Amino acid sequence: MSDLMTDVIALGCGLVGKFVVTKLCEQGYDVHVVDLQIPKSIKSNPKTSYQEGDIFTIVDSLPKAKVILNLLPGSVGENLRPILIKLGIHIIDLAFTETEPSVHDSLARQYKSRLVWDVGIAPGLSNMIIKREYERDREIKDISIKVGGNPAKPDSGWSYMAPFSPSDVIEEYTRPARIIKEGEVVTVEVLSDLHRISVDKFGEMEAFLTDGLRSLLNTGYAQNMREYTVRWPGHIKKWSQEKDHLSDSQLIEAWKFDETRHEFTWMEICLSYTDYQVTWEIVDTGKDGHSSMARTTGLVTTACAVELINQSNSESTQIECGVFAPEDLELDSIEKVIQYLKNEDVTILRTIIE
Repeated sequence: MSDLMTDVIALGCGLVGKFVVTKLCEQGYDVHVVDLQIPKSIKSNPKTSYQEGDIFTIVDSLPKAKVILNLLPGSVGENLRPILIKLGIHIIDLAFTETEPSVHDSLARQYKSRLVWDVGIAPGLSNMIIKREYERDREIKDISIKVGGNPAKPDSGWSYMAPFSPSDVIEEYTRPARIIKEGEVVTVEVLSDLHRISVDKFGEMEAFLTDGLRSLLNTGYAQNMREYTVRWPGHIKKWSQEKDHLSDSQLIEAWKFDETRHEFTWMEICLSYTDYQVTWEIVDTGKDGHSSMARTTGLVTTACAVELINQSNSESTQIECGVFAPEDLELDSIEKVIQYLKNEDVTILRTIIE
């Protein structure tokens, strides 16, 4: 590491990364950005410094910082994790990978590093909300998470555009899904249990099982738990028909994000108890030129980064080292994350049905 100092290092400046960097700069933090190509709007921001190039060649020359953000696509972010941990720096990790970062827990303790992973909307905010409800009433019978970021209207093609690395979406569609059934982790076919749902203000959509529970599989929060991805009707049928005839690069092109097109992110978390049900609905349609998925994912990441910076600055707070999932955060930190999203005009509604 160099002798230069900054508050935050952001590795990756894609759709979500650019938003996170912008929000942190707005709050007065100095951010050092690293990516192969960095947008002009980030380069010209007086609160940023930057290095363009391959992160693996740059990592030894990074400035000193309180927190580093791993905002890279899954495979790159995964290979970088142990290198970052060995820097002895605190890490907020958004790289979505099949291998869970918890495998590096002893390494993080050894190098006095704290890594908080899966800090997006789902996984991420979903885990935090479920932890909050579990601490309020632990007798949860069933948890269902439904989530998706989609164009505001369907089209004659895929009716979809990938708001983050399309290669991560492809992985989501091909990896077997793990759910909790009667207290046991069960592996089921990905994209199964395909069914129609009604999404308020948008209409009829489809939900199907994907492998989104991740760290929640180990919590014991409920006897039954599963996560569904939500898309416009016909999207998954098209995927099933065409996936074997299209290369990853063709899909990445077909799903390319169009910043001029209206889109929205929607999540519903249903927690069923014996006598009542709690439902959380999270909706965003974008704001100030930022997409809804960049916002809902990036605001959680930003809130977690700010929380870790504040803890680093506080002499009274002893930061526990190791690798932590979103639901491992303290309840007051979780409340701050939820409130931060509300303050940024993300719609978050909690309903009790008795």
